[in-house]
Formats: sequence, C-alpha cells, structure tokens
Amino acid sequence: MKTSQHYSHTFSVPYFLFFLFLIASGCQPKVEEDPGLPLPVQTLKAQRATNTFQYLGSVEGIENVEIRPQVDGILEQIFVDEGDFVKKGQPLFKINAQPYIEDLKNAQAEVALERAMVKKAKTELERLQPLIDNEVISEVQMKTAEADYEIALASLAKAQSIEANMQIKLGFTTIHAPVSGFIGRFTKSVGNVVKKTDTEPLTVLSNVSNIYVYFSMSESDYLYFERMKDDSTSKRISPDVKLILADGFEYNHVGHIDANSGQINRSTGSITLRAVFTNPDTLLRSGNTGKVLMEQIYPNALLIPQSAAISIQDKKFVFVLDENDLTFRKEIEIEGRSGQNYIISNNSLSENDRIVIAGLNKLSDSVKIKPIEGNTLLINN
Repeated sequence: MKTSQHYSHTFSVPYFLFFLFLIASGCQPKVEEDPGLPLPVQTLKAQRATNTFQYLGSVEGIENVEIRPQVDGILEQIFVDEGDFVKKGQPLFKINAQPYIEDLKNAQAEVALERAMVKKAKTELERLQPLIDNEVISEVQMKTAEADYEIALASLAKAQSIEANMQIKLGFTTIHAPVSGFIGRFTKSVGNVVKKTDTEPLTVLSNVSNIYVYFSMSESDYLYFERMKDDSTSKRISPDVKLILADGFEYNHVGHIDANSGQINRSTGSITLRAVFTNPDTLLRSGNTGKVLMEQIYPNALLIPQSAAISIQDKKFVFVLDENDLTFRKEIEIEGRSGQNYIISNNSLSENDRIVIAGLNKLSDSVKIKPIEGNTLLINN
C-alpha cells in the first residue's frame, strides 16, 4: 500500500511541472515587430517643370512724345482733353497767330520789293547789252549791271527764305499730334504764355498700341540668360516672358525680350533689358509697373515640396528611405524653384528615390517608417 502511494506521488510531479510550464508559456505576451512611424512618403518621378525668375519692370508706350511749342505766344485754344485718344495729325493746341500773320505779311511785301528790284536790274542789263555789242559803252559798265542783277537775285532769295520761315512759324501756332496715342496731363491752360524755352512740355503723347517693359538683372543672371536661352536639350530659358500687374494678376498677353542696353552699369552691376507686349485693349499705359517673369524649362526635373527639406546652416537635407524603410539624411542641391517645389539636381537624388515629406521634426537617421504613399504635395506652375 505504501509502495502504491509513493508511485502515485512520484508519477504526478512531472505532469504537474509540465502543467505549470504550459500555464506560464500561455501567459507571456507575444513580441510584435515594430511597424514604424506612419508618415507620408513620396516616390520621385521625372516631370516637366519651370523655374521662374522675377524682375521689377516699368511700362512705357512704344512712342512717348513730349509736346512742346515751337513758337512763343499766348495759348488761345485747347482742342482735346487729358486722357483722350488722338490720331496722328489731329490739332491739339492753338497759339495766338496774329503776330506771326503780320510777320508773314511783312516778309511777303519784302519778297515783292526784291522781285521788283530783280526786274529793274534785268531791264537795265538788257538795255546795256546792245550798247556793249556796238562798243558804245565800256565793258566795265556791263559787268557792273550784271553784278547788280545778281545782287538783286540774291536779295530776292533771301527775302523768299524769310517768307518761308515766317510761313513755318505761322504753321507752328497750331500744334498737331505727331503720333497717334493718349494725351497726358496738361501743364498749361488757355490764356497762359507758352515759350520754346519752357522746362515742361505742354503734355506727353503716348502711343500704347504696343508697350515696352524695362527691367534690370544682375550681370551673373544676364550671362546665365545668354547661355541658356538657346539651349536645345534641357534647362532652356523660354524666349517668351510674362507680366504680373500691380494688382497681382497676370497680363493676358505674352511678350518677348527684344533689346538690351548693351552695357553693364558699373555702379549697380546690372544691365537693363526691354520686353515688348501687345496692348490691343490699351489696358496698360506709360507709368504702369509690374513684374517680368522669365521661365527656365526643365523637361525632366525631380521636384520635392519645399516643406520636405530641412536647413542646417547653409545646406539643405531630406530624409530618404532605404529598402528596409529606415531613414537616412541626405544633402541635396537645389537648382531652382517651381511653384512651391524645389527643383533638385540629378546629382543629389534619383528617380524612384523615396523621401519623407512631412513630420520631419520627428526624424533622425535610422528611424523606422511606415510609408503612407499617394500623398503628392507637388504644386506645379
């Protein structure tokens, strides 16, 4: 009986220990793999982009003519109003012409007198000719008569020149539009005395059927522009330019650069360029301001949102994912901006690279990421 009890006791111990092991192993928590920090990730793809350069510009009509009097006198009449559109040859101002009418009459009388003197000298020459032929008078008398005739002719020519000058001055008493365009502000009113020596013009007439926009760029920008404008492969600078008006809206006509000043300003280190735009609706006038936009075209660019880059001193970095979804920081080279994106040099990143585009303040090297794909933050022009 003792033997049987002892056997039963010794037989139950292993089973009891095994039972405790099963219970202990069942109570241990399962160790799960860390899925990583869920953050939006972007896979880089080559695409078309534009890098924009902006320059402040001033607008002028293709013809800006200062209207000034060519004769002195009292301003008698104004035929147009400020802001009017006038056509070439249209009367603008009238200066009192009476003094010039009298000067012309005097010149005409002088011409008539000199013409009579020519006739008299010619008659005398014709009277003496037979006497010379018959040797009745000396040759000296004949030469004197010929000289008198030539003097009379010269005096007549001088009088006719004065008459023509008086006629021109009389014509200047009515000032006509030299070009078609818009009238500016008047500096004189009816009854004022106007003079050729006045410092200010009577008004300025602007032809704005087309307009010029003048802007300046640095010497380095100009050299880059000259090198890249004919690039036929990539990074070509478009020959077309755009204009952003003072209200922030883009002008609805595209222009092009047609001239430059030809010299670098030594004091500022800049050069002035000129862009021409059509202005069929006469929206733009001389004196407007705006921003000239020049676009550099990248047919296959790598773009990243500006928010995806971090700055350390004067360098830019992004967090790239490796094949294990671990982050590592990489320095990038920025070639330009397209909208709210950076244009990245191909030496910095490659197509199909994956970068984290948000939550960068939570990252450092070798951080496990759970990529959230499909978050495209690119904003193109």
